[in-house]
Amino acid sequence: MSSAPKKQSPRLQRQQRIVDHVLAQGFASAAELSSLTGVSLMTVHRDLDDLATRGLLRKYHGGVSAQPSTVFESSSDFRLHTHTAEKEALAQDALRFITPGMSVMLDDSTTALALARLLPEVGPLTVVSNYRQVQETLRDVPDIRLIGLGGEYSRTHDSYLGLPCQEMISTFSVDIVFLSTSAMNARLTYHQEQEIVLVKRAMMGSATTKVLMMDASKVARSALHQLAPVSHFDHVLLAGDLDEALVEEMREEAEVHMTKAH
Repeated sequence: MSSAPKKQSPRLQRQQRIVDHVLAQGFASAAELSSLTGVSLMTVHRDLDDLATRGLLRKYHGGVSAQPSTVFESSSDFRLHTHTAEKEALAQDALRFITPGMSVMLDDSTTALALARLLPEVGPLTVVSNYRQVQETLRDVPDIRLIGLGGEYSRTHDSYLGLPCQEMISTFSVDIVFLSTSAMNARLTYHQEQEIVLVKRAMMGSATTKVLMMDASKVARSALHQLAPVSHFDHVLLAGDLDEALVEEMREEAEVHMTKAH
């Protein structure tokens, strides 16, 4: 006889409520969260310290944020719920580069996850990824040979990173890699975190064809670390409302494809 599932403790329930609220709003003050949860400011700050340590939210003076900055990327949970129509359009557009029998590498972007959800339609493929969400999405698909990249698990990104991941990537030679990153201009791509940059660069080095997928919210922005010149990508897929002059500048660097979100 199976036992009933354990109920979450009041502390975990409260923290989940805080995370849900901040993900929905983008940011919140400690006072606002104290009012929301009915606990003291001191208790809220303890919760926020715990959630920040686990990489779920980012603390700043007086409150907490799920939004990215030039130094911090937002969590996987937050990114999963933003610009979804654009990401789905990019994924649909990306399918044209994939044919049955190919080896495909996907990074830990939520845009690549949107593509992973479409891959069962393609036919036999080998898929390599460090993103736990991609691994979960494809693990039961009979036509897909799935290779999970290991390393140190990042709760913020819900993926495997670090030197073991980079070294494992370097042992592969795949047909195509699909990546996204947090910022780009007409000439350069960027990311806030050095560890992510190193993994993405390793992925680019392991692939014959490199495809960058970016929604408009990431364009005409920069972040702390330079990832790679736009010219290092074979194809750049863009979705959303973009400045035409900027897109034309990009076309001097790479093959640029525009797609519309539905």
